[in-house]
Amino acid sequence: MNQEQVIKTYLERHGFGQFCPKAVLFDMDGVLYDSMPNHARSWHRSMEDFGISMSEADAYQFEGMRGLETIKILAKKQWGRDISDEESARMYAEKSRVFSTLPEAGIMEGVKSLQERIKSMGMEIVVVTGSGQHSLLNKLTQDFAGLVQSHLIVSCFDVSRGKPHPEPYLKGMEKVGVKPWEAIVIENAPLGVRAAVAADIFTIAVNTGPLPDEMLSDEGANMVFKTMKQAEEFIAANCGSPVSL
Repeated sequence: MNQEQVIKTYLERHGFGQFCPKAVLFDMDGVLYDSMPNHARSWHRSMEDFGISMSEADAYQFEGMRGLETIKILAKKQWGRDISDEESARMYAEKSRVFSTLPEAGIMEGVKSLQERIKSMGMEIVVVTGSGQHSLLNKLTQDFAGLVQSHLIVSCFDVSRGKPHPEPYLKGMEKVGVKPWEAIVIENAPLGVRAAVAADIFTIAVNTGPLPDEMLSDEGANMVFKTMKQAEEFIAANCGSPVSL
């Protein structure tokens, strides 16, 4: 299918009459920042100290989920018991500490050009992340000055259910005042794609990690690209005027 056919298939599937994006919702880790290698290392090292097995590869499969929920799932599976919020928070604090000792992650190649194109087309930018690490959240409006605004950031502190539940993306649309057919999501993680698809939003997956493309398309991504440049070209070609059935 060509790109217009992909969009029309999306509209037909959801019963929407028109695709007219007014906002683009970005995940943070692995999309705005090349931070996933650091997250993978810090997850592995910190969980090992608590007796939980979590390889660096495992971290990519849990990417997008709130940290406290990730720890509870692993503890239940490996220890056979439910752990308290306090115990999970203590373990996540150690993960955050280890993360803070690693070299600072750079901005993902091509993402600023993509955001500048989005702004030039009159669309809004929203960041939707499962992160609770203040060190990263506080940097967003500095590193993406003029592009990311603090009131258009959804973090784990804004929702009761994280990805893969659709609540984070539903909250993002609420903050910017758009409907699903008026939005696009840029994701890189299977669980994030699942959340965006569940929120009925047209979802572009940019595969910036080691997982196979099929893990993203199988979760329902409408388009899967290798680079931010390809995502920029798609948005430039398809968001200048509405696409109708």
